[in-house]
Amino acid sequence: MRRPVRRPRYIRHVVAHRLLAGGMWSSLRRPREGQALLETALALPVLLVLVFGVVGAGRLTEAKMEVSAVAREAARAGAVAQSSEEVAVRGERRGYEVAQDYGLDEVALRLQVISGGPAPGGYVTAEASYRVSLADLPLLGWTEVELKGSHREPVDPYRSRRAPEDRP
Repeated sequence: MRRPVRRPRYIRHVVAHRLLAGGMWSSLRRPREGQALLETALALPVLLVLVFGVVGAGRLTEAKMEVSAVAREAARAGAVAQSSEEVAVRGERRGYEVAQDYGLDEVALRLQVISGGPAPGGYVTAEASYRVSLADLPLLGWTEVELKGSHREPVDPYRSRRAPEDRP
């Protein structure tokens, strides 16, 4: 009886690879036509929603920071005013100036400056709200978001009660 010839292991791998490459198993390895197109068609809407969602979230975050800055500046300007009548006027004027610098639409911005009086140790509160429209973003154009910001600024307890023109 003859013993079968044993080939080294690496040769067996080469033979198996050649059989798979062009032999009877080649029909199983052939790429399926249209599979990539189908996968792209299924994944593309999900990717687009994610991309536009990230852009929308970025725009909302930026607008929220801007609204907070408007409220902070309006409250600060009101806190340094000398009279009760001047608190709201100076605060709103400064708030709308800051909003214009940031490029916010004045029609969509509402700003209210509330004062307990300009007495030392008091507070001035500014509340701002802004409507952000995402109409120019595909897939998110149906939504409009209202962002709010407020800031409470203390009036300096050591400031003079006299107006600047009355000081020596």
